[in-house]
Amino acid sequence: MSQVQRMSRLMAKTLRDDPADAETLSHKLLVRAGYVRRTSAGLWSWLPLGKKVLDNISRVVREEMDAIGAQEVLLPALLPKEPYEASGRWDEYGDLLFRLKDRKGGEYLLGPTHEEIFTLVVKDQCTSYKDLPVMLYQIQTKYRDEARPRSGVLRGREFQMKDSYSFDTTDEGLAESYALHRVAYQEIFARLGLDYRIVSAISGAMGGSASEEFLAPAAAGEDTFVDCPNGDYAANTEAVTFALTPVDGAAHGVLEELDTPDTPTIETLAAFLGVPASATLKNLLVKVDGEITAVGVPGDREVDLGKLGEHLAPAVVELVTAEDFEGRPELVRGYVGPQGLKVRYIADPRVAPGTAWVTGANKADTHARNVVCGRDFEVDEYLDVVVVEEGDPCPVCGAGLKLGRAIEIGHIFQLGRKYADTFQLDVLGQQGKPVRVTMGSYGIGVSRAVAALAEQTADEQGLCWPREIAPADVHVVAAGKALQTELAVDVAEQLAAAGLRVLVDERAGVSPGVKFTDAELIGVPQILVAGRRSAEGVLELKDRRTGEREELTVAEAIERLTATVTA
Repeated sequence: MSQVQRMSRLMAKTLRDDPADAETLSHKLLVRAGYVRRTSAGLWSWLPLGKKVLDNISRVVREEMDAIGAQEVLLPALLPKEPYEASGRWDEYGDLLFRLKDRKGGEYLLGPTHEEIFTLVVKDQCTSYKDLPVMLYQIQTKYRDEARPRSGVLRGREFQMKDSYSFDTTDEGLAESYALHRVAYQEIFARLGLDYRIVSAISGAMGGSASEEFLAPAAAGEDTFVDCPNGDYAANTEAVTFALTPVDGAAHGVLEELDTPDTPTIETLAAFLGVPASATLKNLLVKVDGEITAVGVPGDREVDLGKLGEHLAPAVVELVTAEDFEGRPELVRGYVGPQGLKVRYIADPRVAPGTAWVTGANKADTHARNVVCGRDFEVDEYLDVVVVEEGDPCPVCGAGLKLGRAIEIGHIFQLGRKYADTFQLDVLGQQGKPVRVTMGSYGIGVSRAVAALAEQTADEQGLCWPREIAPADVHVVAAGKALQTELAVDVAEQLAAAGLRVLVDERAGVSPGVKFTDAELIGVPQILVAGRRSAEGVLELKDRRTGEREELTVAEAIERLTATVTA
């Protein structure tokens, strides 16, 4: 038998107005409906209704992880420095890491993710190939010192996350563990009622051979992804590829230098020469771990610094400053060209062998035309580094790609042996020799999923939860007088006896209008009203999502709701 939660005793103060600092829909509604309250910048307290939703998401995650044979553990959130120093992430995480010292001077961190510690646990527990494969997971609080925490629980400094890890002796085994997680994630997000896309992603500092993100399309999303209208391709914009297609450059004329005074930008150069920006070659200077590097892209495109950073991770990428030009006369600000340049040169695949460009001549007020890739300059490394634009060709079918905003709700990686190599994670193989273990890493943002669902399912009246994760199955509202209140409480208790999770609004001195507004705002899937026909034993049942209303007797309402919930 379930318990009835009475609104008169529920700690959930609803608000009529949006919080002044709230920008996203989920931030506004979760606060207004009494699900969360801000404790400090990026830190949130989960009130009773919010905790129920959070726990329901965790339950679904647990059930599906258990279904693929994963085992739940709980590791500490306070972690020693040494494992992260060994992996290099003590430095790579930079300011994102919460660092602290104990009274003896020992250095610790608050865990942002747990690859290192899980590796050490398995190293301690598993010594033979017979102990593997194994999949472990936890649902735990994580910490990242975000510079600008925002959007409520979407981007906080403390958040709930499910992180799991697979350990196999072969690459084929890793592929199987990855596939199991991929299917489990599809089941989880389907049960949660999330609209999502599986997209290709860059592994970045995590390393590994394969990486996919699960994105929930939403206007509040911080990730940008592309979708092929033919359904052939989907990817995070950081992972979008462009085919390197060399062309025949024999027909291009000889390199010619041009007097181009006061044209340090692509715009001024294109206007001066009367050529499209796409005919020019933009050369952006950056520092990669302190070493000056040039990045070449067509003049009508921008360099995606985030994308570049992901490709070059864990190296640190930053723009050059005026001081970096001092003592480097070959670097002429605004007139850099790749020909004769004595630095590492990275180019986008659009700068293919045989293509000709107008670009800097490495002299003040001077550019060069007919600068041919492969003839006049060489590319040290090709990377997809341009900002993706609407209409860029699909790498599979060539159709124009569509851009969308989304919230990252899950990410899966085939890590390979990066951490196993760091910590020498070996087991005794079938042939009696040590075998290096290979790993996968898989994350779901549990608290982030709450916000993603709010963003996708809310309407003008408030939240509108899918039944699987709603804080209750039915919200019973007593519309006024003692008779209605008595009937509402009686029906609520009967529904609870039938196994339903029930929230009943029997508050005295609160107008029916306020109760109805709160019911819409809180967002329980079914609203049952004891109103004007209570004396006849007739109730009104409203579907929160569709708005459909129906009058039913008490017996009919209990039968209908019980059947709906248990279906």
